[in-house]
Amino acid sequence: MAPQRFREQFDQIQRTMPDVPLAMGPDDSAEFLYEKGVVLARDGEEAQLVEDTVRTFFTEAPDLTPDTVRRAGPPRNRSGITRIQVGDPGEGAPGADRAVAGALRALRQAEGRAGRRLVSRNHVVSIAVNACPGDEPAPAPQNEPPNPAAAEGRYDPETSVGVLVVDTGLMSDYRAYPLLAHTRGDLQIQETDEDGVLQQYVGHGTFIAGLVAAVAPNTDVTVRNSLNDAGAVLESEFGEKLFEAVDASGWPDILSLSAGTSNGRTDGLLGVQAFMEELREQRTLLVACAGNNASATPFWPAAYADLPDWHDSVLSVGALRGDGEFGACFSNHGGWVKVYAPGERLTSALTGWGTPVPYVYQHSTYDACRYGFGYGCTCQFPRHTGVLSEDSAESKPDQVMFQGLAQWSGTSFATPVVAGLVAAYMTAHKERDPRAAARRLLATNTEFAEVRGAHVPALMPPTWRPVPVEAPVAAV
Repeated sequence: MAPQRFREQFDQIQRTMPDVPLAMGPDDSAEFLYEKGVVLARDGEEAQLVEDTVRTFFTEAPDLTPDTVRRAGPPRNRSGITRIQVGDPGEGAPGADRAVAGALRALRQAEGRAGRRLVSRNHVVSIAVNACPGDEPAPAPQNEPPNPAAAEGRYDPETSVGVLVVDTGLMSDYRAYPLLAHTRGDLQIQETDEDGVLQQYVGHGTFIAGLVAAVAPNTDVTVRNSLNDAGAVLESEFGEKLFEAVDASGWPDILSLSAGTSNGRTDGLLGVQAFMEELREQRTLLVACAGNNASATPFWPAAYADLPDWHDSVLSVGALRGDGEFGACFSNHGGWVKVYAPGERLTSALTGWGTPVPYVYQHSTYDACRYGFGYGCTCQFPRHTGVLSEDSAESKPDQVMFQGLAQWSGTSFATPVVAGLVAAYMTAHKERDPRAAARRLLATNTEFAEVRGAHVPALMPPTWRPVPVEAPVAAV
C-alpha cells in the first residue's frame, strides 16, 4: 500500500490535473506520480521503435491489448519527445497502471542492446513533492522583518545579475513589497477561488522572488508562471515550458528552479534532456531544489549536478533546519546534493501589502518527521497560535488571513537563497560568469552542517537569523 504522504500527494495533484489520470510508481513504493496509460520516447526513429515494440509485446501478452497503442501527441517538438498511449487511462483502480508497466518491460531488451534508455513514464514535475508540511505557509508575526533580512547594497542596472525564477506567477500586488522593486514577469493567472480564498501554492513564486532580492539586492528578477497550476506539470510539457521561459527574456545568469521529481533512475528525465543539453552550451547556472521527500533517491533536474556533463552548470540545493546545524527533516539528501542552505521557516513576501486574503490549509494526516528526528520540524509541529481555527472544530478547515510577510519551509526556498548568494558573489567580485562564481563561492566557503551523519557544505546568508528548534512532538 502506498505511504500515506504519497496518497495525499496523489489526491492533491489529481485535483489540480482533473483531466490527466495519474498513477503512483514504481510498484508499491510510490516515489513519484506519472500520467496513466502513457509513455515517452525520443522523436523520430526511437518513437517508432517504441510504438512497434510495445504493440508486438502487447499482442503476445495474455493480459494486455495492442488496440490502444498509438501516438498521443505531435510527432516532433522542441523537447524532442513523443507521447505514446499504451493503455486506457480509465482501466483499473486509481493509481494502478499495468499498461505502462508492460510497455517498460517490452523495451528492456532493446534498451540493453542500445546501452541507454528508450522509453520513460510521463512523470509529474511539481513543487508539491509530498504533503508535508501541512501547516504552511503561515503568516509571519506582526512587525517581523524578512528572514533573510535585506542585505546592504545598491541596485545598478548596468551590473545587475539576471535571475529567472520558473515557478508560479507573481501576485498582482507584488510591487507593493519594497524588495521586489526590480522584479517583473508573469502574474498568477488565478489567485483566489470563487469564495475569495487563496488557491494552493499561490504566492510561491512571489515568496521566492523576495528571497532572491533580500540576499542579492543587485539583481533583476524575472518570474515566469510556468508552474501556474498549483506548481504541477507533466514531464512532457515541462521541457517546453523551460524553453518558453528562457525564450521570453533570454538565457539569464541564474535560473532558480524549485520543482522536480524522482524517477527511480540515475540518468535524468527524458522530457527535459533537450533543454539540459542546450543549457550545457549556455553560460546560465541552473540552481535547482533537491526535493522534500526525505529521500536519498536522485531528484531531477537537481541531480544533473552529479552527472559529468552538467556538474559545472547545475547546482543542487538541500535545506537546513531552522538553526542551521543539521539538515531539515524533509530535505532530500545524498552525494548528488552539492550544497545546503537555510530552508526552514524562512520569512518573505507572499501577497504584497494589499487587502488581507484568506487561505485554507490542506489537511495532512501524514507525519514525515515523527521517527528519527529529535526536533519538532515543520512537518510535525503545527504552530497553532490562535490565528488558526480552534482545535475543537474538527470539521472546519484551518484558515488564516495573509497580508504581507509569511513563513514557509522547503528546499523550494533554500534554492533561491543559494541563487541569491551566487548573484551576490558575482556583484562583490565583479564576476560575470555565474558558473565560475558558484565554483569559487563553494571553494571559499567555510560553513558546514551535518545531514544524516554526513559533513556537508552549507551556505549561510549574512543576514539570515537562526530560529529556535522546537521540542519534538511525542509519537502517537
